Amino acid sequence: MSRFHTRFCQAFSLRVPIVQAGMAGGMVTPELVAAVCEAGGLGTLAGAYVKPDELRQAIRRVKALTKRPFSVNLLLYEEPESYTVTPEWLAWLNEMRAELGLAPWNGEISSGADDVEANFAVILEEQVPVFSFAFGLPGKYGEAAKAAGMKLIGMATTLEEAKALYAAGVDAIVAQGAEAGGHRGTFRVEDKPTGDCIGTMALVPLLADALPDIPIVAAGGIMDGRGLVAALSLGADAIQVGTRFLTCRESKAHPAYQARLLAAKETDPQITRAFSGRPARGLANRLLNSFAERGLTALPYPLQNSLTRELRAEAARRNDAEYMSLWAGQGVAMLKEAGESAAEIVASYMRQAEQVIMRWR
Repeated sequence: MSRFHTRFCQAFSLRVPIVQAGMAGGMVTPELVAAVCEAGGLGTLAGAYVKPDELRQAIRRVKALTKRPFSVNLLLYEEPESYTVTPEWLAWLNEMRAELGLAPWNGEISSGADDVEANFAVILEEQVPVFSFAFGLPGKYGEAAKAAGMKLIGMATTLEEAKALYAAGVDAIVAQGAEAGGHRGTFRVEDKPTGDCIGTMALVPLLADALPDIPIVAAGGIMDGRGLVAALSLGADAIQVGTRFLTCRESKAHPAYQARLLAAKETDPQITRAFSGRPARGLANRLLNSFAERGLTALPYPLQNSLTRELRAEAARRNDAEYMSLWAGQGVAMLKEAGESAAEIVASYMRQAEQVIMRWR
């Protein structure tokens, strides 16, 4: 048995302690998920921002490609009771739309609330082995998943959140450090412009010491085997990796997005609410910077996400990364090349981790 076969591996029937993050937005393909699973890790499908039928097809595709355990991730949230679209916010939105050749906003807002319910129903019906989630406690979804025999993985950005997840009966907790790309998992962000941002090196041992009976998965800035060894040394039982997989062969991240990732400096990732209304870390661009310069207050999630969706779609059509959500963690400058397979990436983590251990002898 490998020296890296942790209790997380044992609990989730894995060969290596690596979880591929469930990055929403069409970047994660069934082929990517299955490749990570076949390489011994836990692949994760993104269940957010997809229609139920699409999710069902993706789940079935994963099952056709691998017999190993995999996860589906959802973003759990409550619809806002009220919101105000200020003249300043509307002026900014229409300026961005005009720059992309779009007509002014017509005042319509589409809600994604029904998709959470429907997509979770698909997860139950398709008997997905692992249900992972972010933004809060699992609530009724967790109860239904546990009753169906699924394992649960929740995300925490503070010790208080981790303790609440533990009390809710999850099987593992992702300790999301400040370095992580994409949305902050902080439960309540109303009065926290950037969400809670505690560094991975500080957060992981804090959770590991306080909650010794549950596996901790370290997330944020872990780009190679050195980070894996460091995370395990801090008390984690596995790592979660997102940014590193965005330029792999099986990724569907937009080519313009991938190009920006490969050219990014360590100072480029910033936390913004410009795209979705919730704090998320991504590469600075025209849309992100203009929102910050105006000093605007974001609309609640998922309303702002709905209102910027057409901007992002048109930007993708035009191959214009200046208006895309370019989610990336603080380790992005360590990305050196595109075109590796997901299996090669998993293998490189484990190979380098072994090399690190050997240097200690």
